Amino acid sequence: MSESIDPTLFRETLGNYPTGVAVVTTLTEDGAPDGMVVGTFSSVSLDPPLVAFFPAKNSKSFERLRNATSFCVNVLAADQEPLCRRIATVWEGKFDGVQWRPGPLGSPILDSAVSWVECTFEEVREAGDHYVVLGRVHALGVQRPTLPLLFFQGGYGRFSPRSFIAAPEPELIQAAQLAEGLRVPIEELSAELGVNCGVLAKVGTDAVQVLASDRNPSTEAFALGHRQPIIPPLGAVFMVTSTPEEVDEWLGRVPPGAPDRQEVHRAVLEKVRERGYSLLAVDSELLQRHGAALTEFEQSDRLPRHERAVREVTAELADLFCPDLVPGERYDPASIVVLIPTTADLPPMALRMTGLPQSATTEQIESWVERLKQVAESVVAS
Repeated sequence: MSESIDPTLFRETLGNYPTGVAVVTTLTEDGAPDGMVVGTFSSVSLDPPLVAFFPAKNSKSFERLRNATSFCVNVLAADQEPLCRRIATVWEGKFDGVQWRPGPLGSPILDSAVSWVECTFEEVREAGDHYVVLGRVHALGVQRPTLPLLFFQGGYGRFSPRSFIAAPEPELIQAAQLAEGLRVPIEELSAELGVNCGVLAKVGTDAVQVLASDRNPSTEAFALGHRQPIIPPLGAVFMVTSTPEEVDEWLGRVPPGAPDRQEVHRAVLEKVRERGYSLLAVDSELLQRHGAALTEFEQSDRLPRHERAVREVTAELADLFCPDLVPGERYDPASIVVLIPTTADLPPMALRMTGLPQSATTEQIESWVERLKQVAESVVAS
């Protein structure tokens, strides 16, 4: 360490940068698993595929690993801290009772790890009091898509993502209070038509359900407080009174690589502006895929890879939005949404009707839209 840098200050300063935690595993000459914990694992190159970790020169564990023909980097999950501490502190028998399977090159892949990367040694070079170990990737995979274990300021922890269940934010409290004024007409409408009705509030980039009246037992309803990402075309009614900058930000949530879809969603928005409502038609397979993507997104703690999947399948809904209603034709509506007129000091809000009868005529759909608009406009009257 340079004399101008205090070692304690160095560790304290760099400790403010969180790192993931991984276990590098291999097999000893007698076929037993061995390994070490590292908090300095990183990708290096895509072509050729290289990764790296940085063990201390005085590491006895790396001294044993260094002579192996291959090794596997196992990214630990947030609930694997006990396993991490065991491997980091136990000298003999550290893998007793630990479940694993051999990778393609034979290195141990730990059960319940988030992901694994199996490598051969490409190069080991000195770097101060550590080594830089470059590994050439031969096989890899994600086996448990969940949150990873993190190391931060000398302790272990996990990332805390936003939840699908809304927190009591001030704007949500305002929206819920306003929604209470609509409870009676919404419950009456829901009971009369045998459908599900709810009040949505736009909070950030999510739509949150702040009131629900569910009278269609044959369909799954959204829970009170459920939070859903607003990705085009979803949330088009909220964009009706938005600024051009807000609309551009909304359109920017279209999956990368599909810029042409932005124009499709912009056309959908214009239809919503003209008609004063959005109508989503039923496509059973697509809606099931959308629901499955949302469920996996929620259960995986809203991980980025699952968010990308939600964006992609949500963008496909544009083809089901705002079909032209032709007299004499019949339609299978999935939902109808109308904007609730509110003041600038309140979050944008909307009424949503789901669980609708199928094979509906144009006249029936138009009557449902008018009923929703009447309920929404009663906010202004009150």
